[in-house]
Amino acid sequence: MVRQFKVIVEKHADGYVAYPFGLKGVVVGEGSTYEEALADVKSAITFHIETFGKEVLEGVPRVLEAFVAEACVAT
Repeated sequence: MVRQFKVIVEKHADGYVAYPFGLKGVVVGEGSTYEEALADVKSAITFHIETFGKEVLEGVPRVLEAFVAEACVAT
């Protein structure tokens, strides 16, 4: 069975970090490029499900859409 996950990929000064929505637990991928981070998080998702079982998918609603917005806040 194939399941799609929404994945956030963040660009930082020292590389990229990626993490999915829709899993119980913490799953993170990283890489020097966008593609490397995405490949790493896909591998991490597979490992997470193989290690902890399909229970990590239960009870977590699928994300239909994800949005990125900026908010200015006085500090």
